[in-house]
Amino acid sequence: MTASNVTTPAPSQSVYPVTPDQGDVREAVLAVIVDNEPGVLSRVVGLISARGYNIESLTVAETDVEKHTSRITIVTQGTPAKIEQIKAQLGRLVPVRRVIDVSAEKDALERELALIKVVSVGDQRLEAMRVADIFRARALDTTPTSFVFEVTGAREKINAFIDLMRPLGLSEISRTGVLSIRRGVTGD
Repeated sequence: MTASNVTTPAPSQSVYPVTPDQGDVREAVLAVIVDNEPGVLSRVVGLISARGYNIESLTVAETDVEKHTSRITIVTQGTPAKIEQIKAQLGRLVPVRRVIDVSAEKDALERELALIKVVSVGDQRLEAMRVADIFRARALDTTPTSFVFEVTGAREKINAFIDLMRPLGLSEISRTGVLSIRRGVTGD
């Protein structure tokens, strides 16, 4: 083999340290149960972003008023080793009570809610209503030239609904991000 046939990998463009491949990248849905106090969300998000990972979806709300706890649901991607590292580091933060890898659960439920505005008239308007009926989307608002649909389900369902509404006059999208919960008697 001559030197001209040898290829070298391109240097990384990332400002974050590059480690050797540690496995396939997977999506992780993490439920982080935290004390509901000022600054907790920024500490959790800062920990993940400081390590160079993107948060694809983030939802947070108080879940127990008496115990002053909130649930932060984070969707991110990484190798199994990196996901374990993120979980361990989140678990060490003082306001974090528990970290649950919901995506690792066999029968966890994941859902998302989206509000979709479609501006159309005539046949496109009728087709938008037919598609909404197939997806069991509710029309929350109707004007002579627009609809606002509410659709709930898996992200794939929401994405498919959006793709079908694009040629029918899709105007605006608002999404909650992923919500998740484990089935059965196991609680937070």
